[in-house]
Amino acid sequence: MKKHRGLKIFGCILAFIAVFFIVINVIEPKDNVENNPFVVKKGELPMIAAHRGGSDNYPENTILAYREAVVELGVDIIESDLYLTKDGYLVYNHDSYIDETCNVNGDISLDEVEELCKDKSKRHYISDMTLAELQQYNFGYYFEDENDERIYKDVEDVGEAGLQIATADQLFELFYESHPELMFIVEIKNGGEDGVRACKILSDTLDNYPEYKDQIVIGTFNDEIELELKNNYPHLLRGAPIGTAAKFVLTQYLGVNLFNKSDFACLQIPMSYELGVEIPLVSKGLVKRAHRRNIAVQYWTINDPDDMRMLIEMGVDCIMTDDPKLLKEILEEYK
Repeated sequence: MKKHRGLKIFGCILAFIAVFFIVINVIEPKDNVENNPFVVKKGELPMIAAHRGGSDNYPENTILAYREAVVELGVDIIESDLYLTKDGYLVYNHDSYIDETCNVNGDISLDEVEELCKDKSKRHYISDMTLAELQQYNFGYYFEDENDERIYKDVEDVGEAGLQIATADQLFELFYESHPELMFIVEIKNGGEDGVRACKILSDTLDNYPEYKDQIVIGTFNDEIELELKNNYPHLLRGAPIGTAAKFVLTQYLGVNLFNKSDFACLQIPMSYELGVEIPLVSKGLVKRAHRRNIAVQYWTINDPDDMRMLIEMGVDCIMTDDPKLLKEILEEYK
């Protein structure tokens, strides 16, 4: 008798758990953001985001790269990181220093530069330089084309060629009239007081380009800058920091997404995380659950054609790539 009673109680517990999970997955969760231009409509192909302006095709983070990506290739989004200069300008660059992309060290090889940069005290940091100082250099100096030739090495007028470091303001101004539909993914790399200043400078700059305010998503790896953006610039869309993205992914995989209280607009993730073991993040279910909350799913940095096709068929919203030319060709297959 006691055995049957115990089984009955156990069965009731299992039933309750099953009903609980069904209910929380049937109830529509609240949208993270009301209007999200980074989510593609059902049946549409993913957006192309030129990572660093498309660093496989042109010198990364230069006006030349962004202009070619937007005008010639027709990308939907341009992506890069932002750093604050000594005199308060926001410039696009992947690293906090410039040695590996320009001729700040004179005519030496990239191998020599990489060796030099192992000593952090010998690096040329953006935070230590003014915009005028940075704009002296050729940021296409080490770029190699498909034939491994450094085709921009000897350019004399780097400003005319679009090979100077680019500011956020320059980029907005360059495309605002001709490409008002253009979108932006940026990451504020500075932390602390510089990061707070960077947030204000970016927001003030966007005041001059109001149409772009709703077409930019801002990310950061710094928790204090995430709070700064959330508390003081709630009108600007935010990407999920790593910790927030990890929590979101976990709740989706466990089927308890209703309890996730995040409010970011874009889930920007690689195809897998390395945490001792490789954790795959490519999942139609993850995309579907994100879309239920009006979150855009954006994968980085995808340069393999088979990976591109896999993500296209999953229905992701955006693919960030160093090779937007290749991604454009593959998307043509699906049209």
